[in-house]
Amino acid sequence: MTTFSASDLPDLTGRTAVVTGANSGIGRVTARVLAARGARVVLAVRSTAKGREAASTMPGSTEVRELDLADLASVRAFADGFGDQVDLLVNNAGLMTPPLNRTADGFESQFGTNHLGHFALTNLLLPRITGRVVTVSSGAHRAGKIDFADLNWERKPYRAMAAYGQSKLANLLFSAELQRRLTAVGSPVLATSAHPGLAATNLFRPQGGDNPLNRLVNAGVRAVGQTDEGGAQATLHAALATVPGNAFSGPSGALGKGAPKLVGRSKAAQDAELARRLWTVSEELTGVTFPLPLKSA
Repeated sequence: MTTFSASDLPDLTGRTAVVTGANSGIGRVTARVLAARGARVVLAVRSTAKGREAASTMPGSTEVRELDLADLASVRAFADGFGDQVDLLVNNAGLMTPPLNRTADGFESQFGTNHLGHFALTNLLLPRITGRVVTVSSGAHRAGKIDFADLNWERKPYRAMAAYGQSKLANLLFSAELQRRLTAVGSPVLATSAHPGLAATNLFRPQGGDNPLNRLVNAGVRAVGQTDEGGAQATLHAALATVPGNAFSGPSGALGKGAPKLVGRSKAAQDAELARRLWTVSEELTGVTFPLPLKSA
């Protein structure tokens, strides 16, 4: 097996990359590496102050723009104000197991932010995207189930981890259906996905607040998990390695660590009909559709 590393990354001079959630964690590392390779990197972040702080530590050309994925008006404003070509879109931002909360549009926060926000952003930017769309999922997708009867957890008791798994399964189904549609219209754009493995980032916060058990879990994750730098390698692999459309990149080793490679996914994540149904529902919920015409290959 050929090992992928930072030395394999191409010169990105003249290319523009948009990275959501680029002010911290894996997104910050991804943005920094892309900027170091010569890309103009747009940090699409909810807090521009935090974004500017992150950008100040990065080499090369960076720009900070406000984007709140939990507010479709903000997503539209970002897309409307972005007239440049996008060579690479990295859908990285996300929430993990917060208490029950709603987005500005009334969606359960994880489904609304992790999936619907990125769904809308990608389709709105797609006429300007020329290279690749990378969506960051998680190994937690394997426990996910798309509950079309109650996507927003309005009827059943809320379980934050189950909601997270649903949103991460949705990420993979979105990427698969996006690639199917791109191929159908002859677009050269590729849709790929990645998961960081067990990464000890600030996203990992067990439910239940600050108590001895959660402190112990956090300590365990930090002891065995990957760093932000390690977790970002799968994203960079999905973004820049020679991979096919609908590829899924992840760590190659035990405990969700190791150099990135193409990895498998759950049976549900391979369900083409499920992906089509989710796409249709996502269009209805967001009011955003697959844009036509697109540039053909």
